[in-house]
Amino acid sequence: MHQTTNTILMIRPINFRMNEQTAVNNYYQKVIDNLLPATVNTNAQREFDAHVDKLRSHGVNVIVISDTEQFDTPDSIFPNNWISFHQDGTVALYPMFAKNRRLERREDVLEELEKQGFRIDNIIDYTSAEDSGLFLEGTGSLLLDRINKKAYCALSPRAEEDLFIEFCEDFEYTPVVFSSNQTVDGKRKEIYHTNVMMCLAETFAIVCLDSIDDKRERKNLLKNLKEDGKQIIVITEEQVNNFAGNMLQVRGLDDEMFLVMSQAAYDSLTKQQIGQIHKHTQIISSSLDTIEACGGGSVRCMMAEVFLPKA
Repeated sequence: MHQTTNTILMIRPINFRMNEQTAVNNYYQKVIDNLLPATVNTNAQREFDAHVDKLRSHGVNVIVISDTEQFDTPDSIFPNNWISFHQDGTVALYPMFAKNRRLERREDVLEELEKQGFRIDNIIDYTSAEDSGLFLEGTGSLLLDRINKKAYCALSPRAEEDLFIEFCEDFEYTPVVFSSNQTVDGKRKEIYHTNVMMCLAETFAIVCLDSIDDKRERKNLLKNLKEDGKQIIVITEEQVNNFAGNMLQVRGLDDEMFLVMSQAAYDSLTKQQIGQIHKHTQIISSSLDTIEACGGGSVRCMMAEVFLPKA
């Protein structure tokens, strides 16, 4: 059982732009007024390709599948929200908040993974919850401690508690539930995805404790991380705004560990925080300014971890 994998699935965008359907509760999205849509997409593709090259140069196995022209899917670059892959050969499909994001789910993605020699034994499909207006957006909503079998979830319009509990029962994880907020125009509003304010690595966790307003919930989160021996690296709300919570640990050549983050996230970290991370793992950072601004997500959201067994 591993917490990290060497294989990552990524979807190369062809119509990337700010998604008006997700902007209602993703307060990190921005409109870049002075750029034509085609320029935004070209910039996003350039950032995507450079990031893939960088991962591969460190020995990470990146499976790139292109988005299709078939539907208008401006957020297809973030596949971790609609699918997750597990070590027992199970695939989970998730109910998505935005209607145009539901079109990202593609059968051919599974076929491509099977072609690449991975085994899929079972699909657990939660997508019918969309009919009831209930959502749970994959490893955006769920942070999985695969070794200690705990799942962390900040509840939001995109992470419904009963669905989260159902996932935990199906996959035999212990649920750790809390609420996480950010300040928007002077008001406290729910952070849309758990993986924006927290990153779970093999021996450490990066977390914005200030976003958890309820003291008991904060205490419970810390208790769970500490009892599993995770070193806790605390980030600020300002660092969260620079996507310092949206990171992912992966394995490269010879099982070397890397924490992957955006350049903006890296630049927001203090020397002390970088030193704390380096005690555990190397760092890979990529410039993703267009993707972060228009998409309101960063490097973690772009990478769906493949834990499937080989056929």
